[in-house]
Amino acid sequence: MGTVFPDSMDVPSTDKENPTVQCLEELDAGALFVLKSKGSWLHCGYHLTTSIVAPVIFSLPFALALLGWVYGILCLAFAALITFYSYNLLSLVLEHHAQLGKRQLRFRDMATDILGPRWGKYLVGPLQFAICYGSVIGGSLLGGQCLKFVYLLYKPNGGMQLYQFIMIFGAVLLIFAQLPSFHSLRHINLGSLVLCFAYSAFAVAGSIHIGNSRNAPVKDYSINGSEVNHVFGAINAISIIATAYGCGIIPEIQATIAPPVKGKMFKGLCICFTVILMTYFSVAVSGYWAFGNHTQSSILNNFMDDNQKPLLPTWFLLTTNIFALFQLSAITVTYMQPTNELFEKCFANPKMGQFSTRNIVPRLISRSLSVITAILFAAMLPFFGDIMALFGAFGIIPLDFILPMVFYNATFKPSKKSLIFWGNTLIAVVSTALAAVGAVASVRQMVLDAKTYSLFANM
Repeated sequence: MGTVFPDSMDVPSTDKENPTVQCLEELDAGALFVLKSKGSWLHCGYHLTTSIVAPVIFSLPFALALLGWVYGILCLAFAALITFYSYNLLSLVLEHHAQLGKRQLRFRDMATDILGPRWGKYLVGPLQFAICYGSVIGGSLLGGQCLKFVYLLYKPNGGMQLYQFIMIFGAVLLIFAQLPSFHSLRHINLGSLVLCFAYSAFAVAGSIHIGNSRNAPVKDYSINGSEVNHVFGAINAISIIATAYGCGIIPEIQATIAPPVKGKMFKGLCICFTVILMTYFSVAVSGYWAFGNHTQSSILNNFMDDNQKPLLPTWFLLTTNIFALFQLSAITVTYMQPTNELFEKCFANPKMGQFSTRNIVPRLISRSLSVITAILFAAMLPFFGDIMALFGAFGIIPLDFILPMVFYNATFKPSKKSLIFWGNTLIAVVSTALAAVGAVASVRQMVLDAKTYSLFANM
């Protein structure tokens, strides 16, 4: 069974949810030390926003370029609606079990208790670990690329290599990785939320400025390529949008909320999706409006001309990248928490203090080795984005769009004649199909890009 609080039919539901009332000795070190339930719904909103809103937002104009105005906006809006609905369903399932005295703190706990031990141990647990650790590797790579971009702004012919910038970014992560618990990130993630608004505003302002300038590119909104390319382009666009809304750690975020938990996650989701609506649509629409079908995979690339000379003031590009860089560090540390929790469970002793020598030493070693390994993979595999696209198809879509529907139907058992049962089933089936198609498209892209792959490439 997963880590749960014991049943008690003799106490009110608010006490059942309260770990101070429950027997904390049943909690393992991972749940006790990393997933401390001390946060408010505001803190939950900060964590949610950091885990979802990321510099992948710079790719949304490219997604619109692959789909066109109508389908692009519809996909962006529909994805927002489905993900909000899905995350809210997941939250309702977690609240239901908490009121029954079985508060589930991790995704694998949910799968174990609702579907059976093998689901948690062999499917959900490994999937979530791969997504979270892959995000740490991807965050290290993107952080290194941001540092390299800043470096080349001031020294275009500089000789430093990408792997060196990844190592510099990784040194910062080594420090942040030692923060003891998810709850200890609340102030960092508030700063991350502010940074989301900051770099989104810069991206919008830059697009509008270039779009209205004398040297503005010709605005052509037709979709490039053959019909086959249109199909794969649409799949690629849907994958980008799904990734932009993906999370994969909803139960762990809800675990940080102090009891009683009822209604708090919904408020946190409202904060998060307010930020999403204000940033995603403004960046996507302004970028596509300014550059049309010439929009590149990152809108920041459109801020440079064909000779790699900036179309905007250097300070503007520098500030945008620094904002993105700082937020990337917060995102990467946030996605470390499920892996930190697993390490803590394996190596720490819950019967001793969190900051006892017995627990500090293995924590320092395991987390440091985890970050160093991620940095090494990021430096060796600068094409890791292609690999993550495949992980996203197999991981993000099942965790965020399929399992919440299955968990809800299995927990509340709505009538098979009801709209909610068939609605959830339809979303799960369509998401499964999208995951399969997305995986095929990801493999195709890896084959096309294979000729550019080389270890420690300076990309």
